[in-house]
Amino acid sequence: MAMHLSHFGHDIGRIREKTNTVPVNPKPFLNNLTGKPVIVKLKWGMEYKGFLVSVDSYMNLQLANTEEYIDGQFTGNLGEILIRCNNVLYLRGVPEDEEIEDAE
Repeated sequence: MAMHLSHFGHDIGRIREKTNTVPVNPKPFLNNLTGKPVIVKLKWGMEYKGFLVSVDSYMNLQLANTEEYIDGQFTGNLGEILIRCNNVLYLRGVPEDEEIEDAE
């Protein structure tokens, strides 16, 4: 049994190396992104780029200065939006070279 667990742990390590992902606690992750530019991809394929204004206890997201992209094509400026948590596929911070212009 110990050999099997060791082997299983080794496989998980290889999977993490290949995918280059590390599990992250979502609440501190989201709190650290508050006030910063983010990209949110919905399960339905749309992407939203904007500034993360706030996150509630359910992990609903409020974005400002939001731009909508469908199939990678810009479709318009939406301004301030609320995204319900169950629609989110993923959220990531925007790299500096992809920075969103602040419209203040």
